[in-house]
Amino acid sequence: MNHPFAYCLSICMKTSFQRFCKRHQIKSSSNIPCVPKDLLMMSEFVLPRFIFCLIQYLREGYNEPAADVPSEKDLNKVLQLLEPQISFLEDLTKMGGAMRSVLTQVLTNQQNYKDLTSGLGENTYAKKSHEKYLIALKSSGLTYPEDKLIYGMQEPSAGTSTLAVQGFAGATGTLGQVDSSDEEDQDGSQGLGKRKRVKLSSGTKDQSIMDVLKHKSFLEELLFWTIKYEFPQKMVTFLLNMLPDQEYKVAFTKTFVQHYAFIMKTLKKSHESDTMSNRIVHISVQLFSNEELARQVTEECQLLDIMVTVLLYMMESCLIKSELQDEENSLHVVVNCGEALLKNNTYWPLVSDFINILSHQSVAKRFLEDHGLLVTWMNFVSFFQGMNLNKRELNEHVEFESQTYYAAFAAELEACAQPMWGLLSHCKVRETQEYTRNVVRYCLEALQDWFDAINFVDEPAPNQVSFHLPLHRYYAMFLSKAVKCQELDLDSVLPDQEMLMKLMIHPLQIQASLAEIHSNMWVRNGLQIKGQAMTYVQSHFCNSMIDPDIYLLQVCASRLDPDYVISSVFERFKVVDLLTMASQHQNIVLDAEHERSMLEGALTFLVILLSLRLHLGMSDDEILRAEMVAQLCMNDRTHSSLLDLIPENPNPKSGIIPGSYSFESVLSTVADFKAPVFEPGGSMQQGMYTPKGEVWDQEFDPVMVILRTVYRRDVQSAMDRYTAFLKQSGKFSGNPWPPYKKRTPLHPSYKGLMRLLHCKTLHIVLFTLLYKILMDHQNLSEHVLCMVLYLIELGLENSPEEESDEEAPVGGPERCHDSWFPGSNLVSNMRHFINYVRVRVPETAPEVKRDSPASTSSDSLGSLQNSGTAQVFSLVAERRRKFQEIINRSSSEANQVVRPKTSSKWCAPGSAPQLTTAILEIKESILSLLIKLHHKLSGKQNSYYPPWLDDIEILIQPEIPKYSHGDGITAVERILLKAALQSRMNKRLIEEICRKVTPPVPPKKITAAEKKTLDKEERRQKARERQQKLLAEFASRQKSFMETAMDVDSPETDIPMEITTAEPQVSEAVYDCVICGQSGPSSEDRPTGLVVLLQASSVLGQCRDSIEPKKLPVTEEEQIYPWDTCAAVHDVRLSLLQRYFKDSSCLLAVSVGWEGGVYVQTCGHTLHIDCHKSYMESLRNDQVLQGFSVDKGEFTCPLCRQFANSVLPCYPGSSVENNLWQRPSNRSMQDLIKEVEELQGRPGVFTSETNLSKEMESVMKDIKNTTQKKYRDYSKTPSSPDNDFLFMYSVARTNLELELIHRGGNLCSGGASTAGKRSCLNQLFHVLALHMRLYSIDSEYNPWRKLTQLIEDMNSQLRNEEQLEVPILYHDVTSLLLIQILTMPHPLHKDHFTCIVKVLFTLLYTQALAALSVKCSEEDRSAWKHVGALKKNPCDAEKSYEVLLSFVISELSKGKLYHEEGSQECAMVSPIAWSPESMERYLQDFCLPFLRITSLLQHHLFGEDLPSCQEEEEFSVLASCLGLLPAFYQTAHPFISASCLNWPVPAFDIISQWCFEINSFTERHAEQGKALLIQESRWKLPHLLQLPENYNTIFQYYHRKTCSVCTKVPKDPAVCLVCGTFVCLKGLCCKQQSYCECVLHSQNCGAGTGIFLLINASVIIIIRGHRFCLWGSVYLDAHGEEDRDLRRGKPLYICKERYKVLEQQWISHTFDHINKRWGPHYNGL
Repeated sequence: MNHPFAYCLSICMKTSFQRFCKRHQIKSSSNIPCVPKDLLMMSEFVLPRFIFCLIQYLREGYNEPAADVPSEKDLNKVLQLLEPQISFLEDLTKMGGAMRSVLTQVLTNQQNYKDLTSGLGENTYAKKSHEKYLIALKSSGLTYPEDKLIYGMQEPSAGTSTLAVQGFAGATGTLGQVDSSDEEDQDGSQGLGKRKRVKLSSGTKDQSIMDVLKHKSFLEELLFWTIKYEFPQKMVTFLLNMLPDQEYKVAFTKTFVQHYAFIMKTLKKSHESDTMSNRIVHISVQLFSNEELARQVTEECQLLDIMVTVLLYMMESCLIKSELQDEENSLHVVVNCGEALLKNNTYWPLVSDFINILSHQSVAKRFLEDHGLLVTWMNFVSFFQGMNLNKRELNEHVEFESQTYYAAFAAELEACAQPMWGLLSHCKVRETQEYTRNVVRYCLEALQDWFDAINFVDEPAPNQVSFHLPLHRYYAMFLSKAVKCQELDLDSVLPDQEMLMKLMIHPLQIQASLAEIHSNMWVRNGLQIKGQAMTYVQSHFCNSMIDPDIYLLQVCASRLDPDYVISSVFERFKVVDLLTMASQHQNIVLDAEHERSMLEGALTFLVILLSLRLHLGMSDDEILRAEMVAQLCMNDRTHSSLLDLIPENPNPKSGIIPGSYSFESVLSTVADFKAPVFEPGGSMQQGMYTPKGEVWDQEFDPVMVILRTVYRRDVQSAMDRYTAFLKQSGKFSGNPWPPYKKRTPLHPSYKGLMRLLHCKTLHIVLFTLLYKILMDHQNLSEHVLCMVLYLIELGLENSPEEESDEEAPVGGPERCHDSWFPGSNLVSNMRHFINYVRVRVPETAPEVKRDSPASTSSDSLGSLQNSGTAQVFSLVAERRRKFQEIINRSSSEANQVVRPKTSSKWCAPGSAPQLTTAILEIKESILSLLIKLHHKLSGKQNSYYPPWLDDIEILIQPEIPKYSHGDGITAVERILLKAALQSRMNKRLIEEICRKVTPPVPPKKITAAEKKTLDKEERRQKARERQQKLLAEFASRQKSFMETAMDVDSPETDIPMEITTAEPQVSEAVYDCVICGQSGPSSEDRPTGLVVLLQASSVLGQCRDSIEPKKLPVTEEEQIYPWDTCAAVHDVRLSLLQRYFKDSSCLLAVSVGWEGGVYVQTCGHTLHIDCHKSYMESLRNDQVLQGFSVDKGEFTCPLCRQFANSVLPCYPGSSVENNLWQRPSNRSMQDLIKEVEELQGRPGVFTSETNLSKEMESVMKDIKNTTQKKYRDYSKTPSSPDNDFLFMYSVARTNLELELIHRGGNLCSGGASTAGKRSCLNQLFHVLALHMRLYSIDSEYNPWRKLTQLIEDMNSQLRNEEQLEVPILYHDVTSLLLIQILTMPHPLHKDHFTCIVKVLFTLLYTQALAALSVKCSEEDRSAWKHVGALKKNPCDAEKSYEVLLSFVISELSKGKLYHEEGSQECAMVSPIAWSPESMERYLQDFCLPFLRITSLLQHHLFGEDLPSCQEEEEFSVLASCLGLLPAFYQTAHPFISASCLNWPVPAFDIISQWCFEINSFTERHAEQGKALLIQESRWKLPHLLQLPENYNTIFQYYHRKTCSVCTKVPKDPAVCLVCGTFVCLKGLCCKQQSYCECVLHSQNCGAGTGIFLLINASVIIIIRGHRFCLWGSVYLDAHGEEDRDLRRGKPLYICKERYKVLEQQWISHTFDHINKRWGPHYNGL
């Protein structure tokens, strides 16, 4: 239980334990009669002794070990012994109020306690026990008051800190004495002397909170031992069960508070601090959540004093000397984040109690009024000020990256920020001003002490940063609250200027360090420093860290001199040296490669400082909206991640509580919901929120985005999305810049902030940067220009009301600026021309070689001379000068401050070039620079034309939008328009400049540059065009590749594979090897193979005859029985046949493979088999494999990376049988029948040992090994060759049937099918045929003869056999077809194929008639018999179903088939009356599955396209396609299926021969005979189980359900979505032969494929063979999100689209291809 969870738990518990409050009890107990005294006498007499006995046991059992850590075992032993006693007490508490009040009396009675435990009597045992108790007290660092110990100054633990608390708190401002004698502590953690005792404000003198415990009742000693034994669960339960008793509750709370310090000590020593923490919180949350009780204890027991003191002492044990600023002489101490106390968050129960009691207004009020407590608390907070200091590594990378920063951030958030938010929540109204003043006062005092302790003057130490400044943040947040809610005057709570300057330095240092970290300047400190920078701005921390820091900087900036602030910023960011007009410069503190990003950082920071309004006037709802927009602009977000990313104070802001109305309503106004979709690649999307168009159009705020991004890439992502929106909506087609957004008006208290925009220093910087950008100096980016223009625009927006024409120059040193700008207003400074500037440049710079301009007279030079040496130094000097001005120190000290710092950069002496002074002729103003910039950006001369010259309206009614899109050019135009609007002089000047635009100085250089820019543009344009062309080409290639190779799910766009599209005239197919890249035919010596995946499949076996899928059982009544599945029906049929007929004959009469059949699929790529072998070898040597096992032959296709596990050899020759075989011949049917018989009679032989035949054999082995033995062996005699024969043609059947299912169960859609285009069936048939021809069927038993020849003497035939052959009418016709085709030599002749189909169709039709006759009632049968007999004579009698049916009925009547008209019979007889139409329909439906499979087979063998048709005409279209219908057949009259019959011998003779076999069988077994005749061939498509709408239905039923195998409730229950079986995931209880239950079930139910829903996680897991993967969830919440592991506890609803996709992947066997994250399960699921 990690502590944030426990914290939430404690909050939840607050509500549930309100039932223990007084009010409710009084109501319930008003009319309860009293308990008779006699009833309780016994318990009153016995209980004190019983409890004393328990306490004695506890004393006895506790042995103080040497290391002061009781060994776990001993304590547990004692507790086990006492289990019955404690349980007895627990049972007593459950007896009700009367017993509880007796217990309370006993526990709190002081006299009883004294009498029994004093140890003064004669009893030696009692004495011994009392001694043990005293020893235990002493060893805990506690004293018993009677002991004559001088405990006044004694310290409970070593290693405490230095500063006297009062000294620290600023009462005197001096530091405590360091006791030098005890410099080193035994634990070596710089024990810095002894801390003097904390003097508390309450009346009692030295309370010895930490040391003294006096027990006066059983309750107190019982709690003492509970703590000693580290809160055993049973004891905790007993103590809590007593809480309903009000008297007990008060007594127990007081006792708990009395032991608080002791609890802290025990917690610190504990090994199991986590468990202990949770138990402490379980108790404390029930005591302190009740405001009434908390107030009472605060008043009577000094609860606040105790808590603060205990926290202070706790932290004291891990203090170290701070190294911030002045390493040697610093007197500040900070917590050591490496200590276990912080690393393991041991402090959190105490802190959470403190936060808990501060949530009560009455308690918080006391805290805020008590000055002594505030002093102590600030003292506590100062321990965290500057902790976890980072020092920048300059030489080599750190060896060990410490991870202490986690502890530091957690500690500041929990121990400092959360109590702060708690206090702030009580400072919301004007009446609470006094509290704020108190906090601010003591906060400032603590800060002053801190500055003194670290010897801080004005410069922060270089290359150091700590992200932890909780004192600054307390100060900032209380200021913000004072102005926002309490209407306090800001100036009344601000310190003097000097303090403000100091306050500004450290937060500013953090901002500069952030820029340094992002510029990779801290890269040698390892990744953890990036982690700190990210955590600092991360959503859970930002409003307690970066937001207060920036607000504090804004407050300082609004009150300090603007020039000082601006120059400080550039100095902190180390880019002062870059701000020079010279083209070259030298920066002693920064490497050249970091200059650009640091300059960008400095400008971005200034923009944030000036634009952010989070604490400067935005309302809470506006803040929420801005936060939400920023997050949504970076990326689309799910509802839960958005809730997580919006910073939420621990105290409730107005409505910004997750899930509150405010959150939802803002979300609906700014975002659109995108329902969860499923991408073709297989990755599942969650429901996402995406910003509305108008949000992009008017609210996208790059400043907020930059402030809130944890990863810098998110800023780019936001800009890309913004660009895409503008292009899409047609608002702007170019490359837009971050938009300029008007800001919320500033709160009047902060108006001074805008002075930053109107100070000369900033204007000089802006002027310099514009000039440098125009002159193409190095290290300047578009981002810099963007920020410069942003600042200018901000300045124009926020200019002072009246524009003073010219400020009178101030005397004294202020003159250093005069040569630059006359005043400080940006509007007037924009038009000020600057002619000459003196710069310091390296001697190598181009400026030096130019002479100073001749035109300048000496006096102008003279005036230059006054202007200060150079602008470079003016910035730094300016900052220093202002600083001294404010501080007014003595001159000697001032000189000392100004001395330039020595550079800490290591460069070889003399390597830096000498600096020299040069004078540059500039002659520009900001306006003229902007206009030239416009020309430069647009790439045209004179591109800017003032718009008001055409339309004067623009100036009178300017429509400047609040929000503007565009790039740099539009930004410049906007600024010029605003400048013209604000001042007539600016407008005139712009017109003037535009009239006489000259190329910028220096002329020669710039024309070259212009030319260069134009060339560049031209080159860029060409490059762009080239790139577009390449991309388009690449895209088309990729598309065609994807279509042939990858896309499993889109049948429409497939491009046929080379294999199936070989031109008819090509004699040999050519294959490309994807490994060696060579093309060529497949040959005997070097065969080519198709990359295939073989997998066992039971999908076919799951077909049922109902269209509606079965429902997942969710009550005891609902059950699923597998009797009606396809697999079960076929199983029954086979075992029935095997009971009565000869085994070898049975195995030819059916197909297997409904369960555990082998499905073969390919990605369509081919490779040489020898190339494949070397590829596998290389994979075997490559160790970094995940997800598949090379030893099992698994690999991924080298081209498309599809999963595969075998290679199917391609038979040499054409891939589609040669043309000559397809021409229809005119041979008669009789000839063809003879030829077929002859060809089947020829035995097949394996050609000599060629490479091809070896591969054929090995792939056959692979196919056999793909499925389990039980799915291959159906014969009664094991390993009989019949088994193999049956298995091989069943593989063909399985693949054809599955392809039919993939096509939707029929062939109406014709040729367009994925499966068809990437099919490997042709190659598969070759391999199967080659092997099947090795088994010759004895010609005696060849079914072909029974189909095509009449036998003279049927009876003799039957009598010879001791066991019968299966009658031909019981044979499965499709199986017969495959046997006939696969035992013929390949390539097969089309005529022979058609002949076989025609013969088999006659048998099929007869079977249909026989089945129909059995289904009819007796009356129907006699009627049909009669009707048919009348029509028997005409010539087409053999093609009339009526005649044939009548004949079949009369033949079968000779046996006993129809005789037993019993009760069971009625079930079979269908109640409908048979009309001719319904009979025709029945016959067609009976024959259709055979026609479909046959057409598919023909399509694969001969490459003929399948025609598409309507469903009702499918039969006739397929029949004519197969050549069953004569070509001249007229379709005018209704189609009759019998017209497809082509009888090889007279129909009536052969039928009676077939019926004779049936009759002789039904003589003995009439019922079975009938059952075997009715074959159910109309199976519907397979489906997964139908799931309920609401997930709760499943969860409630299954999560407490017991497993049927082990009869326990599983820890991880799961349910199979194919058959509904309930299993234990990972359960060892149901393990069989090292297989866990899920894996076992996946083998039995899906032949290795299992789809399970994990009940406790709502996730679906797929098992495929030896691998598994998490598929995702099909249940989503109302916002379209998964809730994996049910962590968020939201109601979940079925997502039908996802479930459909899951089902589709199951049916199409594409789990392996679509899901990417597979891992081995080692049979452990």
